[in-house]
Amino acid sequence: MTEPAGNRTALTVAVWAWVALPFAYGVYELIRKATQLFTG
Repeated sequence: MTEPAGNRTALTVAVWAWVALPFAYGVYELIRKATQLFTG
C-alpha cells in the first residue's frame, strides 16, 4: 500500500477534476437559466 507521492497527487487532482468540472458546469447552467427566467 505504499504509493509514490506523485502518483497519489495526480490521482487526487484527477478525481477532484472529475467531480468539480461537471459541478461547475451545472452551476453555470443554473445561473444562465435563472437569469433567463427572471429577465425574460
